[in-house]
Amino acid sequence: MFENLTERLTKTFRDLRGLGRLTEDNIKDALREVRMALLEADVALPVVKVFVEQVRQRAIGQEVIGTLTPGQALIRVLRDELTALMGEQNDGLNLNARPPVVVLMAGLQGSGKTTTVGKLARFLIERQKKSVLVVSCDVYRPAAIQQLETLANEVSATFFPSEVQQRPVDIATAAIDHARKRFIDVVLVDTAGRLHIDEEMMQEIKQLHQAIDPTETLFVVDSMTGQDAANTAKAFNDALPLTGVVLTKTDGDARGGAALSVRYITGKPIKFLGVGEKTTALEPFYPDRLASRIIGQGDVLSLIEEVEQKIDREKADKLVQKLKKGKGFDLEDFREQLVQMRSMGGLTSLMDKLPGMNEIPQAVRSQVNDKEMVRMEAIINSMTPHERQFPDVINGSRKRRIATGSGTKIQDINRLLKQFSQMQKMMKQMNKKKGGLMGMMQGMKGRLPPGMKF
Repeated sequence: MFENLTERLTKTFRDLRGLGRLTEDNIKDALREVRMALLEADVALPVVKVFVEQVRQRAIGQEVIGTLTPGQALIRVLRDELTALMGEQNDGLNLNARPPVVVLMAGLQGSGKTTTVGKLARFLIERQKKSVLVVSCDVYRPAAIQQLETLANEVSATFFPSEVQQRPVDIATAAIDHARKRFIDVVLVDTAGRLHIDEEMMQEIKQLHQAIDPTETLFVVDSMTGQDAANTAKAFNDALPLTGVVLTKTDGDARGGAALSVRYITGKPIKFLGVGEKTTALEPFYPDRLASRIIGQGDVLSLIEEVEQKIDREKADKLVQKLKKGKGFDLEDFREQLVQMRSMGGLTSLMDKLPGMNEIPQAVRSQVNDKEMVRMEAIINSMTPHERQFPDVINGSRKRRIATGSGTKIQDINRLLKQFSQMQKMMKQMNKKKGGLMGMMQGMKGRLPPGMKF
C-alpha cells in the first residue's frame, strides 16, 4: 500500500537535501510534487487542496532546527499533517456498552464484508478476549450464510443459523436475544451487499438498524476504488449513522487514496484495514503509523506487535535455549523460521513496515518474492531428518534426490544451502547479543520517528 506515493515523496525529499532554509520558492516546487503525488494516488481533490495548503502554511520559512535538513523538516510537517488528515489516533470499537455489544456491518456487493466479519470475530476473540456470535441477515444470497458459518468455525465464533425465508429484522433480533441469554459479549450482524442507489435495499437496512440499535455501525469498503470509496461511504453515512469504516483489500492497493480521503469526506474514522485474504489479515488503523509508512519511515511499532502476537514463543524459547547450549542452528530450525515468517504475512509485508525500505532501489525490492520461501520450505521438507540436522552430508546425489522430491533444480538446492549458511552466521551473532530476536526488535525502537512512543 502507498508504494507509488512513498516513491514520489521520497524523490521530493531528496531534492530538498542540502538547502539551508525552506523558502517560498523551494517549498512551492516541493508542494507541486506532493500535490501531483496525492492526485496520482487517487486522493479526492478537495482533500488534496486542504492538505497542501495546511502543509504550505506550516512549512514556509521554517528554520532548520539542530541537525535537521530542510528535507527532514518537511518530512516532519508532512507526517504531522497526514496524521491529522487520517484522524490523529486509533479509534477502536466501543466495547464498553452493556453486552451483548451489537456491531452492524454494511457495505457494497463484493467489498469483502462477510470475510471482514470473520476477521473481526477472530480479532475480538484473540486480541480482545471476547466471546463473539456472528449472524447473517443476507437472505438474498444463501451462499453468504454458508460462507459465514464456515468462517465462524474457522475462528471459533458462535454461529447463529438463519434461513432465506426469514426477515432480516427477525433474524437479527433472535440472534441478539440468543447472545443475551448465553452471556455472549459481542454480536456481529452481517447484512446483504447493496448499492446506495437501491432505495428498497437501503430502506431495509435502515429498518434493521432501527430495530437492533447497534453500538457500532461499520461501513466496509474496497480501498482499491480510491476516492470513490470515500464518496460511497459518505452516501451511506447520509442514510445510516455510521460509527466507522473498514477498508478492505489494502494489500492490493498501491495508491492508498481511500485511506487519505475517507476521514475528511465522511467525518468518520477508519477503524480497521483488511490486509489480505486470511482471517488473521485485519489490522487496527493507526493514523500516525500509516503516516510514517507513507513517508518511508516504516512502522516499527506494528512490526514489533506482530512479532509478539504471531511468533510461537514456546518454539522461539526452545531455539534460544538450544543455541545457548552450543547446539548449532540446523535446517529444521531454518524451516521453522520460514513458517513463522509466513505466519506474519511474508517478507513483502515485513519490508513494508521496515524503516528506509523506500531508499532501496525498486529493482532490488521487486526481487523479494514470497514464493521463494514456499520453494525453500518444500526443499527442506524433501530432506531426511539426518540431512536437516547435518547439512554438510548433502552431496551431489542427495541434491538430485531432494530436487526431484521437491520439484526444484539443483541450483535451487545450492542457493538454499548458501542462504542457510548466512542465516547460521547471523544466529551465532544474535546468540552473542543479549535478547536474541526480541532484543533486536526492541532495539529497533531507536529508529522510531520523533514523537512516536513504544
